[in-house]
Amino acid sequence: MALEAYSTSQNTDKIHTDVLSQARISCYKARDAFYSCMEKESSKKPTEIATVGLLYPVECKKTREEYVKQCRPTWVKHFDRQYCAKKRVQRLLDDTESRRGL
Repeated sequence: MALEAYSTSQNTDKIHTDVLSQARISCYKARDAFYSCMEKESSKKPTEIATVGLLYPVECKKTREEYVKQCRPTWVKHFDRQYCAKKRVQRLLDDTESRRGL
């Protein structure tokens, strides 16, 4: 009897990889839409605060909400950190180029 209950419980815990990949793809699309909005609206003053101190313009608020809705919170934090680090490196590279007089 206990063995039967164990075998049926295993069937319900099956991992559906197609569902996981679809969720990951929708997360990536929402993330890319948000960051492209930030790049497009980079001339506007960032007034909204996201995770890890990331600031973004109010025009990107809807894409941010969709991004947060589609992705896990830990992923959002991770991607925000990656984006901030990439921007920090880009600023440093741009700054050293201007100091060289190029």
